[in-house]
Parts: sequence; structure tokens; C-alpha cells
Amino acid sequence: MRVLVTGGAGFIGSHVVDALRSGGHEAVGYDVREDPGADVRDPAAAARALTGVDAVCHQAARVGLGDGVADAAEYVSHNDLGTAVLLAAMAGAGVRRLVLAGSMVVYGEGLYECPRHGVVRPGPRAVGDLDAGLFEPLCPVCGADLRPGLVGEDAPADPRNVYATTKLAQEHLAAAWARSTGGSAVSLRYHNVYGPRMPRDTPYAGVASFFRSALARGEAPRVFEDGRQRRDFVHVRDVAAANVAALEAGAPDGVLTVYNTGSGEPHTIGEMARALAAACGGPEPVVTGEYRLGDVRHITADSSRLRAELGWKPEVGFAAGMREFATAGMRGA
Repeated sequence: MRVLVTGGAGFIGSHVVDALRSGGHEAVGYDVREDPGADVRDPAAAARALTGVDAVCHQAARVGLGDGVADAAEYVSHNDLGTAVLLAAMAGAGVRRLVLAGSMVVYGEGLYECPRHGVVRPGPRAVGDLDAGLFEPLCPVCGADLRPGLVGEDAPADPRNVYATTKLAQEHLAAAWARSTGGSAVSLRYHNVYGPRMPRDTPYAGVASFFRSALARGEAPRVFEDGRQRRDFVHVRDVAAANVAALEAGAPDGVLTVYNTGSGEPHTIGEMARALAAACGGPEPVVTGEYRLGDVRHITADSSRLRAELGWKPEVGFAAGMREFATAGMRGA
């Protein structure tokens, strides 16, 4: 299969290229990092890139928190306009297979259960509560403490920042493309991806990158809130393997199929910081109590559908992955 990988020179995209080639496919990287003319927002360039292509892995995006609105137009331009241009070019070229780099951020807060009211959806956390160090969402009905759980793909979307909103819009565009063309579309909703080639010292990197960069400078990782935020840290090679599995398995025509893509092993951010510090032989993390507006407290999802339907399973465990990441090569901004 000849596969165009947008963002193919990036952190995740480069691993997708490697995995495709290891699986016997022809992977064609398409990335403005390597060619300034390879911009998915350029209709003519996108059309040229699709010549002879059987499928597309769409990894190109502007990533990051997107917690304000000052850069909203840039996020929409790169993520949503870029996706729309690419999909229009695919329709014109007759390319009918797409795997999209989705994100778990479309859910907003994760799943919470109240002892009295069952599953509830707390709203955004109040600034006053965060300033007071009250980080856990409470039941919106009775104010009781909540128990976090795993989010399934059928949970309602509730994006809490600009970046999350653009990732959800990408899925809607892909669904519209699939209905219009009869194409096969899959969105892999990535969790917190980490591993070799992760970018360093950039506002668009994940928390694992910030911790690793601090340790490389001999500094203690600074852990926001109380460090008990739950996440699912999934290794980049496992994410790349999920892309190959989605391409090879195909998907129903005319619809968008969504899969959560995580390790299935929730860990707290504090745990991750301590594991990485230990693997690097660096100073212990410092819990600061700081916070970022737009961050959610807990988000971990159920990835069993991906395992059951595509036969995928993660191969890199948390401890081994952190040991590898402690010495793995990283990229500049």
C-alpha cells in the first residue's frame, strides 16, 4: 500500500513512516519541516502529493494546549482548514482510505461517578477553587467527591480549549468526507504520547517532554497541581503500530470509526515525573500547586475496542518506556 503521511517528519508521523515501511508498505512523508511547499493548506500541493496514493495517515497539526483564543485562528488554519483542503484533494484524487490523528482531548474531563447520582459530567473547574488548591471536580448535583473512571468512545464530546475544539472539528470533517465519498475513515484518539524524537523546549510539547528537558538541565521537574492528575501515557511506537493496524484492517465505508488509543494503564503525572527522574538519575520532582486554565483533572479512556476490533495491543510498558525515554534522542523546537 502506498501511504501519504502528512506530518511525516514530526514526532509521531516519523514513527508512523517507520512502522509502515517495516510492515512492507510504501510510506511517503509530507511535511513542511522538510519541504516548505508541503503544506496541506495548499490545494495544488496536496493534489500533487496524492498522486498514486492508496491511503492517507493525517498526522499534520498544530498541537498544544490552546488554552487562550489569541492563537485560535492559527489552530483552526493548520488543523481544520488543512484537513478540509486535504480531504477535498483526496475526494478529487479518488483516495478513499484515511486514518486521522485524533485526540482524547475531545472528551474534556474524563468519566466520573458519584456515589448517589451515578455517572455525571462536571463542568470546567473554577479559578477560585484552583487558586485554593481544590483540584478535584465535585458532583455537579450534590457536591460529593467523585470517582474517576475510563471514558468510552461513545461518551459525549466536550472540548475545553481551542486545540481540543479543532481536533473535534477534524473528526466532523472526516465524517462528512466519508459520507460524501463512501470512503473509509478512522480517528485514533491518542492519549499522552511519549517516546524518542519527542520535541524539547517548545510550548507544544507534552508534559513528559518538559520533565525530560528539565532533568537534562539538572533541574527538578515541576509538577503542577498536586501531581495526582490521572493520564494514560502511551509509547509512540505503539501509536504508530495502531495507525498501521487501522490501515491494514480497513473500516466500514461511508462512516467515521473512532478508537481510543492508550496503554490501558492509568498513571498520575506525579508517578510519571518520579519514574522519569529515577531513570535519569536526576533530582526528585517538585509539586508546585500551579495550574493551567484549560487543563482537565483526569482523562483516561477505555482502549478495549481498538484491541478487540483491530487486534492491536501496546507492547511498551510504562516502566520500560520511561527508562528508554530517559536517554532517548529528542528534537529541537
